[in-house]
Order: sequence, then C-alpha cells, then structure tokens
Amino acid sequence: MPRLNAHELVDIVLDEGSFLSWDTTPVQPAGGISDAYAAELEAAAEKSGVDESIITGEGTIAGRRVAVIAGEFRFLAGSIGVAAAERLVDAIERATLEGLPLLAGPASGGTRMQEGTIAFLSMVKITNAVVAHRKAGLPYLVYLRHPTTGGVFASWGSLGHVTVAEPGSLIGFLGPRVFEAIYGEKFPENVQTGENLHKMGIVDAVIGPERIAGTVSRVLDVLMGAQEVPSRVPNPDTAPDTVDPNSDAWAAITSSRRPERPGVRDLLRTAANTVLPLNGTGEGEKDPGLLLALAKFGSAPCIVLGQDRFRQDSRAPLGPAALREARRGMRLAAELHLPLVTVIDTPGAALSKEAEEGGIAGEIARSLADLANLDAPSVSVILGEGSGGGALALIPTDRVLSAEHGWLSPLPPEGASAIVHRTTDRAAEMAQSQGVHAPMLQANGVVDRIIAEHPDASDEPLDFVARVGATLEFELISLMREPSARRLARRMDRYRGLGI
Repeated sequence: MPRLNAHELVDIVLDEGSFLSWDTTPVQPAGGISDAYAAELEAAAEKSGVDESIITGEGTIAGRRVAVIAGEFRFLAGSIGVAAAERLVDAIERATLEGLPLLAGPASGGTRMQEGTIAFLSMVKITNAVVAHRKAGLPYLVYLRHPTTGGVFASWGSLGHVTVAEPGSLIGFLGPRVFEAIYGEKFPENVQTGENLHKMGIVDAVIGPERIAGTVSRVLDVLMGAQEVPSRVPNPDTAPDTVDPNSDAWAAITSSRRPERPGVRDLLRTAANTVLPLNGTGEGEKDPGLLLALAKFGSAPCIVLGQDRFRQDSRAPLGPAALREARRGMRLAAELHLPLVTVIDTPGAALSKEAEEGGIAGEIARSLADLANLDAPSVSVILGEGSGGGALALIPTDRVLSAEHGWLSPLPPEGASAIVHRTTDRAAEMAQSQGVHAPMLQANGVVDRIIAEHPDASDEPLDFVARVGATLEFELISLMREPSARRLARRMDRYRGLGI
C-alpha cells in the first residue's frame, strides 16, 4: 500500500484547511556543515519537498485544536539531527505552553549519522520536552508509521499515553539492515511489525491513516475530560428496596458465580457511550483477565480497569501482568487527572509458579499503593466475585459501589473454611461470619452504595448494567467537581478508621 508523506498525513488527519505550520528556517548543526553534507541536505530537500525531516504545526480535529509533529522519511530517511531536534523541541514546548494535546507521527531510521554523537544526544532534550508536556496533564498521542526505528522509537516514539501503529509497518529498535550488517545474519521475520507489537502488548492498536482522525477525536473526548468538567446529573435511584446485613451471604456468592452473570464487557457494551480499548502494559506484557479502556458513561470520562470474569479460568487466572496493566491505567489517570473506575470481578489472583516468579505479591502491593494514593477521582465497583489479593489491589478508591450480590473476601469462602475448619464443607458458615456480602460491607463502612439486582443480575443483565452505568456517571461527575485534597483525605480516613 502507498505510504503517506508528512504533509499527506497531516492533511488526512486534520480538518480540511486547518493546518498552520510552526516551522522556521532550520538551525545549523554545531561545527558547521561539510560540503558533502550540505549537498546531501540540498538533495534531500529537493526530493522530499520539505526543508528538514520534521514538520510541525497546529490544526483542528472535529473542531478541537491540536498540535502535530510528523516525520518525513524521504528527507534522509527521516533521521533526526540537531535542526530536526530543535524543531521538535520548539513545537512540543509551544504545545505545552498553549495547553494543546500533541499528536506525533514519526517515520524515521533514527539518529542522523552525519552529525554523530551530538545528534544522538538530542534525543535527551526531545524526551525531556515530552515528559514536561505529559506532566502538564496534556495528552501525547503517537502514530508509529513505516518505518520507525532506532533512537526515535527509543525516545519520543515510545512515550505516548496512547500509541497505535500503521498496518504492515516496520517498528523496531535496531533496523534489520543494520542488524544483518553487524551480525552477518538476517533478523527474524515478523518480529518488528506493528501487528506483532500489538500482539505483545506494546502498542494499543494497528489502524490505517484514514482512521486516525476519528480515533483521535474519540480519544481526546475522553482524555481532555479533566479540562472540560461536565455538568451535574441527577442522582439515580438504583438502591435495593431493602438492605439487610443479616441476609444470606452464601446466596449472594452463589448468585455471583452464575455463568450468565454480566461482566465488565457487558457493562461497557451497554452502559458506556464511548469505549476505546487499550492494549497491554506498553512494556511487552498483557493479560486476558484484565480489560483496560478509555470510556465515557454518559458525560463522565474515565479510564476503566476491569477484571474480565469470562477470561479468567484455570488456564488464564489473573496474573502479575494484569496488575502491571492496571498500574498503567493508574498512571494515565494520575497524569491526565482523569477519573479511574475499577471493576472487581475475580475468583482470585493466579496461584502458580509463573505468578510467584512474575512477582504477583509485589504487583498487588504496588497496585494497592498506587490506587490508594492516586491523585485523581476514583470509583470501584464490586460487580460480582471479589476474592483475595486480586480484588484488594483494585478496591481502595474514593467511592466503593457494589452490586447487590457482590462480595469481598480475603479468600474464597472455601479457602477460608479450609484454613479455619480444615474442611471446605463450612464455606457458607465462613462467608456469613466474615461479613463478605454487600449489605454487611456497607454496614461496616467498606461499601458506600449498593446497586439493586431485580432479583438477580443474571436474569436482567441489560437493565442491571444500565443501572451501574447511570450510577457511575453520577458518582464520577460528583468527584470531578470536588477538590483533590478533600477527596484524598477522605479516602485515607476511610481505611484508617475501619474496624475501630
């Protein structure tokens, strides 16, 4: 398929006629330019139609103002020298100063070899500019184009809040031609591709350039939510008719385990009006037991971390990679000041050699610490089962909601019975005595709000998840309108005072 040059990419992504260039005459590399290199630059400009390997500017997408930086591969293989680096830094800093989300479309072989180490070290200042942009709470979105390799991929190409790749693109740290020249053998096929990086949890999606504008518009509709706090909505009446702490805990547990019970995917499919799945940790891991997505419930934007009940089984229980994926979502929420929703629905974290060697206990601890101290609004929903450390890692939020038949326990009741009574036969008795079910959790101050099931979510899945969605919209907007310090202090007080 034909590859777009930098201006063609900008034209297809931005609203028609909205692009305004920020480029000025390129700076000269330190130490001047040799005659041979000057001739190369002149030939590159004639071939590509641009004066450097980077173009920058601003425009609009669906009317929203954005900044753009794009690589031009036809200019010396999109390589980054001193002039290109300075142009990049100027554009990134301007986007930060003007409060604009930034879209990056690299296409590059990496550092410009003609300029050597000085050009190589320019990646430091580019990276620092991107970090400052992210620290300002502004979205940084990356579209990895064919090809993106070397220092570009290892710096500003790998720092996106959301990163997608071009179909069939070559994406990798060391270009295959260089690898073959150094090692005398070909690099393995189908490794350095956008599709394989998606499979490995490094990029979020693989999409053609014609889909970029629509995707970016939807992503920014969520990610810019902190700057565009929605108006209050009515508090929906979703509570059960009666809440009895002495009700049968085992009946709730049995209900939560029904195979027909709706899960996080049903919640997003039915109750959210925008859903954009993210993929993996961005660091080479993903776990099918956890779903990470950008979403909106009504007018409330959020990041969703959802334990997927249908993808957790004896072959794929919730492992350490799922928690590292969850922590990616927490970092996004913290940087962009976006509300976070955690959906708890797990029979328990993985118990295996692989989980132990993958650091499951440490990941539970780090997830717990990150979430409890998150400087962003947060809501957790106990949608069904809430067993063990996998549930604990996603519970400490500003508001804790529970389905009427949701529950939270240190272990499955069968496990607790085995510890206390040396048999699993007294699981129902243990569940009751531990107070694991939603009415008792509310009475003990663990749960703030119970969402009714009429009489069981498995029998009315669409109506139930619609109630959950309406409740989330109200709770999220209420939290977004509250000062951060007050929210965090209340969150700390909740767990400091439990059981006292």
